[in-house]
Amino acid sequence: MFIKELKLKNYRNYEDLTIQFANKVNVILGENAQGKTNVMESIYVLAMAKSHRTSNDKELIYWDKEYAKIEGSVEKHNRSAEMQLVISKKGKKAKLNHIEQEKLSQYVGAMNVIMFAPEDLSLVKGSPQVRRRFIDMEIGQVSAVYLHDLSRYQKIMQQRNHYLKLLQLRKQTDRTMLDVLTAQLSEAAAKIIIKRLRFISELEKWAQPVHSGISRGLEVLTIKYKPSLDVSEDYDLSKMIEVFEEKFSSVKEKEIERGATLVGPHRDDLLFFVNNHDVQTYGSQGQQRTTALSLKLAEIDLIYNEIGEYPILLLDDVLSELDDYRQSHLLNTIQGKVQTFVTTTSVEGIDHQTLREAATFHVQAGELSDDK
Repeated sequence: MFIKELKLKNYRNYEDLTIQFANKVNVILGENAQGKTNVMESIYVLAMAKSHRTSNDKELIYWDKEYAKIEGSVEKHNRSAEMQLVISKKGKKAKLNHIEQEKLSQYVGAMNVIMFAPEDLSLVKGSPQVRRRFIDMEIGQVSAVYLHDLSRYQKIMQQRNHYLKLLQLRKQTDRTMLDVLTAQLSEAAAKIIIKRLRFISELEKWAQPVHSGISRGLEVLTIKYKPSLDVSEDYDLSKMIEVFEEKFSSVKEKEIERGATLVGPHRDDLLFFVNNHDVQTYGSQGQQRTTALSLKLAEIDLIYNEIGEYPILLLDDVLSELDDYRQSHLLNTIQGKVQTFVTTTSVEGIDHQTLREAATFHVQAGELSDDK
């Protein structure tokens, strides 16, 4: 899978851009604050219909303009796909092969990307919210059903929290509606947890050999899902729903007292262990970075295993954050098999065949040009 052409209209600091990329490593060189990351972000947004940097879509629109438009020609399974995403103050509209998609969940997954930016190095030691977002974004790329279930869960939880607040403030006394919402939430939550448990199991399978390679065989990585209630990977849907309903029943009074949903996927976390030691708490910075890098590289093979094609890899200013050994491991992994975009201020000091053979682009003040 690779993106052949990218067009930007009124996106961040790009008023009008059309550029072709090579199906190999594409290095984007430029000083800071010139627009390197904006190009990377636009490819990510085209694929995921949301930014990895901001939740405010208005920030993506060029100063004083009404909308931003991203278009891409993508080659996938030896077929071309035309993707278009328009972002305006009214919302987002997505087209696939010139046909507007009713739901963004039907659009996401047409192009698969993995973003690795400096902030991803805090995936291990950052907040649980960062890790939940990581899980949701990655599963969502290969499962439209998961995105649908997640959206449904969030909507029901919003309604349930509103009703819990009414009960807390005694503006409502009838608990029948709460029971209805709890039953709906239990089903949506059960579907999400089942998918997440399977994903983590697969991720660990691919991440362990990568981590072993980077650590020269000295470390074993294990990943555990930490749910907000006691569940097992062996549970089927009906059993998982039953466990949720029992838990909600036991915390009902506490939830009314606090006016919020206290149990569910929105409170879960991921735990990482190296040689049975908690990396988040006891790992060195090197171990935390190796774990984060292993997860990102594992995703490449995981997605390939799911869809039969390698995703596009976006390395945004991350090479300078890695030592020589981790740099080499990363570049060896992608060599010759993954279309990769690398942003950096300079490639000096990085002696690797992958970068010597790369297509090179320069960016300055919202103008991107290749070296041809």
